[in-house]
Amino acid sequence: MKALLLAVLLMPACASAGSLIAQRTLPAGTIIMPTDVAATAEGDGLPDNISQVVGQQLRVIVYEGRRIEASFLTAPTAINRNQMVTLAYEKSALRIEAEGRALSAGSVGQVIRVMNTASRVTVSGRIAPNGTVVVEQF
Repeated sequence: MKALLLAVLLMPACASAGSLIAQRTLPAGTIIMPTDVAATAEGDGLPDNISQVVGQQLRVIVYEGRRIEASFLTAPTAINRNQMVTLAYEKSALRIEAEGRALSAGSVGQVIRVMNTASRVTVSGRIAPNGTVVVEQF
């Protein structure tokens, strides 16, 4: 038994080009957790490492036991459509903040359109990691 375990541990890493499968049915929009996926030795599909998919969001439904393709994944949505957000304009030591309503959904780093609720002006800004939308002067 120890010899079998030792043989398995000493196998080359390149021999196990596998894929990831869903442990349960995962609806579209699910943020993948480590317990949601399992690695298999079968297949040549990407991704093949659990750390590559944990924290990603599914674009489509994946049924239990089915393979998770790279095209099924996207960056997690940070701001949803119609969500109230903080607009921020920064220049040197000046920072102006206002409340706005997101006109589209987006993830961190994407540019979305936001309507300032006070003035009803529509502006574009980049989503910051803290959830604010930073308006840049173009």
